[in-house]
Amino acid sequence: MTPYRSIEGRDGVVRMLDQRLLPQQTTYIDCTSHEEVSEAIRKMVIRGAPAIGVAGAYGLVLAAWNSAADEVASLKANLVDAANILRAARPTAVNLSWAVDRVMARISSADPATVRKIRDLALCEANTIVQEDVWVNRQIGFVALPLVPDRATVIHHCNTGGLATVEYGTALGIIRTAHECGKKISVLVDETRPCLQGARLTAWELKQLGIPHKVIVDGASGHFMRTQGVDFCVVGCDRVAINGDTANKIGTYNLALAARAHNVPFYVAAPTSTIDISKSNGDAIPIEERPSYEVDHFAGQQITPDDVEVANPAFDITPADYITAIVTEYGLAYPPYQNSLAEMMEKAKRHRASLQGSEA
Repeated sequence: MTPYRSIEGRDGVVRMLDQRLLPQQTTYIDCTSHEEVSEAIRKMVIRGAPAIGVAGAYGLVLAAWNSAADEVASLKANLVDAANILRAARPTAVNLSWAVDRVMARISSADPATVRKIRDLALCEANTIVQEDVWVNRQIGFVALPLVPDRATVIHHCNTGGLATVEYGTALGIIRTAHECGKKISVLVDETRPCLQGARLTAWELKQLGIPHKVIVDGASGHFMRTQGVDFCVVGCDRVAINGDTANKIGTYNLALAARAHNVPFYVAAPTSTIDISKSNGDAIPIEERPSYEVDHFAGQQITPDDVEVANPAFDITPADYITAIVTEYGLAYPPYQNSLAEMMEKAKRHRASLQGSEA
């Protein structure tokens, strides 16, 4: 497999693999300001909740280093403005605000005395988020391994692999771990309308990994469950309310409904960074509305009659009742999710405290 990373930050540049051009072109773009990072997130040059979280963190690093401020108070004010711009780029995925807030909190808690110290702290926290993401994804794969039969057919929606993270992946990381551990796994890849992240990106990653797969249209999942049999469905997520309601790429809810109708287990891969304890249920999660051209145009050509009204929500909410289990890096969460997700968050808190203690 050709090594790649969705995002890297170095020497005043944030380099991103342009996911809009895959699989036809493997092209990287360089962002040199937080405004450029924000625009890249908004335009889906980079996508996937963990990856855009990292992008937001590195965007703040660029804002700190590009600022002309020579006083701590002025630089902090500049970073508040930059943080607001970055958070607004895509509102549904909580990792974006989570990562930006982490960098800001690191700076605030350290009470830096110099502009240089602020810049160093921002870079250090962004790099820490990157390192954590790699560990988290690996752990999710191992936690889920007992759920995967030795021979399994699985349906996967959207893209949750190395392209959606720093590397390895969340839901696709579960599939990858099972494959690497010798399990015979084949994947039915939802094409994932309207931007085809499944057909373009997931199929591209699975091909490189040598994992058997077929691309299917989003509406075919029920057909395959009924006629050929599916062992489980696995998806990622952009935000999880504390009751287990989950926001993910539009079409996830439909897949969960089909899975319930055919008694197919439905798993969600959720790093604890995507669990939003401030949201009591899915109704409180904001749903991003994307531009109409993603629906009424295809390959640059208009495919609808003129002046047709378009609705293009990027995400939907899958109610907790339709989710068999939520896979986190700290273990499996089962209903009632209010209890099990709170337990996972407490484990994450203790783990992070232990790491900070060892660094002291």
